[in-house]
Amino acid sequence: MARIDIADRVYNHTWKLDPIIRSLLDTDFYKLLMLQMIWGLYPTVNVTFSLINRTKKIHLANEIDENDLRSQLDHVRSLRFTKKEMIWLAGNMFYGRQHIFTPHFLGWLEHFQLPAYDLTQRNGQYELRFSGPWMYTTMWEIPALAIINELRSRTAMNNLGRFALDVLYARAKAKMWRKVERLKTLSGIRICDFGTRRRHSFLWQRWCVEALKEGIGDAFTGTSNVLLAMDTDLEALGTNAHELPMVIAALAKTDEELRHAPYKVMQDWSRYYSENLLIILPDAFGTDSFLNNAPDWVSDWTGFRLDSAPPIEGGERIIRWWKEHNKNPCKKLLIFSDALDVDTIEKTYLHFKGRVRMSFGWGTNLTNDFSDCAPEQITGLAAISLVCKVTHTNNRPVVKLSDNLQKATGEQTAINRYIKFFINSKKING
Repeated sequence: MARIDIADRVYNHTWKLDPIIRSLLDTDFYKLLMLQMIWGLYPTVNVTFSLINRTKKIHLANEIDENDLRSQLDHVRSLRFTKKEMIWLAGNMFYGRQHIFTPHFLGWLEHFQLPAYDLTQRNGQYELRFSGPWMYTTMWEIPALAIINELRSRTAMNNLGRFALDVLYARAKAKMWRKVERLKTLSGIRICDFGTRRRHSFLWQRWCVEALKEGIGDAFTGTSNVLLAMDTDLEALGTNAHELPMVIAALAKTDEELRHAPYKVMQDWSRYYSENLLIILPDAFGTDSFLNNAPDWVSDWTGFRLDSAPPIEGGERIIRWWKEHNKNPCKKLLIFSDALDVDTIEKTYLHFKGRVRMSFGWGTNLTNDFSDCAPEQITGLAAISLVCKVTHTNNRPVVKLSDNLQKATGEQTAINRYIKFFINSKKING
């Protein structure tokens, strides 16, 4: 049994600030992969990321103390990548490839600091923005979300005594372990942790990751959290996110450039990465639009990540598209990552088993499921739909539609334009 570093434990729990983000590696792996591409190809592009609370009935400014939030945000700005972390990034193997990050990029990253933030309150909500060069502001998304979610959890538990907290976590652990036992029965399944941004806390995410590692063995393929991957000897997993096509589309000067934006992102991506990292995220402006306008070479990519369409419906649509392009789905990969719970994972896995390779990126329901666990009614422990999206680039509005238009983000005029251009493009183009 590993010895507990008592001094470290005491320090972390009695210091004037108990930090939520302990390292700049406490982020999703795709952020570092995207950052290298942004740094290399788009160093002069400026963007603004904005916090968006989709659960409007929850007034975050009434639940989280502003001074606590500022202290946590300021603390993250004080962090730098450590020598140990830089050595690990430079020497570790990712997706079967060594030296995935170039020496020049790592030399720049070594001195990386998060830029300033803008925080105000309005109608009980926090307005939190990060503006500046894309290659700096992009790294705010994950820590900002993790900080707000954990501060909310801390506030909810603030009045619980020691034994009440023991009961809370005992129930949450038992609930989590029941999920593990169900997943163990699904032979050949592949599960990875995608739960950083909406986690209950860093320590709870770590417990869940270690529980999956022991509970389902090789079926647990890794974690998107880079710090946990390093500390627990797991694979760091993740490819790319919606912000890439969102920004590139907003920069388009013509309709043709706008229509080509999702595929330009893929061409940019393939200059840096290959093979298992060639995963398509098709729903930024609607999956149907993406597939209807995709060049033939898109079908050569390794797979798709489905992030907003119903998993079975979306998976069937992709499989049909592969077959239309004479590709064998059994040699392709589908990654499911939207609103997964054990029921959804089980149903989807059994539906597609033997027809396509699959992986499940398990997020909020893995790392922030405390419903019915508190010994008394605590509303603040329920997970909320909180995102941090690019809203402007070079003074232009940025839009995300997704396959669920209820999740659309951006200025309404721009959203309407994108719906007409992408969603109705089949009608427009005949």
